[in-house]
Amino acid sequence: MTRISRTVLLVLSTMLVAASALLPAPARAAEYDRYLNLPLVNRDAAHGTGGLHPDLQTDVPTLGKLLGQARKAGVAPTSYRALLAQYWLATATSEAGIDLRSWNPRTGAMANRSVLIKSYRYYENFQLSHRELQWAGMGGQVGADFGGGLVDFELFSMPFDVKEIGLAANAVVKAVTDAGGPALRNALPDGLLAIADGGAKINGNDLHYILGMIMVMQKNIFSDLMPMHAAYVDKGLPAIAEMRDSGLFDDEIYRAWEGIASKDPDRIAAGNARLLRREQGEVIKEQWDQVRNYRGKVGAAVTYLSTVAGSPSVAGVKPPRSMDPVVLYSSTPDGKRLKLTTPLPDWDWSVYPERWKYISGQLLPKYKFMVNHRWPQLRATLLMPYEQQFESHRPIMNIPQILYSMAKQIRVEVVK
Repeated sequence: MTRISRTVLLVLSTMLVAASALLPAPARAAEYDRYLNLPLVNRDAAHGTGGLHPDLQTDVPTLGKLLGQARKAGVAPTSYRALLAQYWLATATSEAGIDLRSWNPRTGAMANRSVLIKSYRYYENFQLSHRELQWAGMGGQVGADFGGGLVDFELFSMPFDVKEIGLAANAVVKAVTDAGGPALRNALPDGLLAIADGGAKINGNDLHYILGMIMVMQKNIFSDLMPMHAAYVDKGLPAIAEMRDSGLFDDEIYRAWEGIASKDPDRIAAGNARLLRREQGEVIKEQWDQVRNYRGKVGAAVTYLSTVAGSPSVAGVKPPRSMDPVVLYSSTPDGKRLKLTTPLPDWDWSVYPERWKYISGQLLPKYKFMVNHRWPQLRATLLMPYEQQFESHRPIMNIPQILYSMAKQIRVEVVK
């Protein structure tokens, strides 16, 4: 190679190096990229521990940083939906004192006792600090009955206990059939017949599954509605709008929050009612159906028993068993027609339309009355340590009251 050729090559090499230095560096993936467009695989809380997707972080500062980066980069809210939902869920669990990463509802009621108490204390704190957050207050109060009932269910509903209940139900069904024939038997509620038919078949695995599913529902409700409450209190309606824009819920739920923020008592009540309808009719509806339809009549036997045993803590609310009770008709030897009103409900809490009839007719109006007209009394109740609320509403602590309530409900009347 000649001296001139070497010189030309040297010049060309120098130019190429200089040109490459001017080219933009290869784009590096942003830190948040791996969390975009993640499916919310555990949104219903039925698919493992932790949050909404196993790849998502659970600490609030990290989630907040990633979310801020995505917002700053102009990413569409629909793409960072999982990050947004996990951020507010982690915020809610952190504020409540719950470890999101290890929260496993299927370990049972006693294993999650502190989670139950912390979550419902968190609910009630929202009501105490914000009069408009009535769903949270009502949920916290009802949580004492719900959580206490679950603990007693786990402690005392051993398979042999349920089998004994099944045998007792069988005896009732047989006595009714002997007295009035198939027609009178058919007047009995499906739930009682399910106990008679399925009670003896219930085993420990069944009880573990059913209790686990009910605990899943508790986490599912928290995961859906508590992030909204945390966002509303922290950032107001703009945070709720961002959740809507991400596709976490539709415009109807956003309008419900507008009503809650309106300072108008009727709009506040209507907005909270819509949240309650979302909870019962959308979030956990299918899970209750799944429990009721579990293993033939086994699930229906347990859901009916829960309807019989339920006792609400909201002032003035009747127990579920007293709404639409079973009414039987019979005749005496001298031709008189008798009407027997029993302490057994002719409906099942797990059936959404029946459950909503009770909620909209009892819980909603009675709680609204307490907020608007008995606030000092309600506030005093909500300020009680939640451990005390929880323990005082366990069914095992209220057996005399439950039996007295059932006895009062029994009526025999002569009708034409």
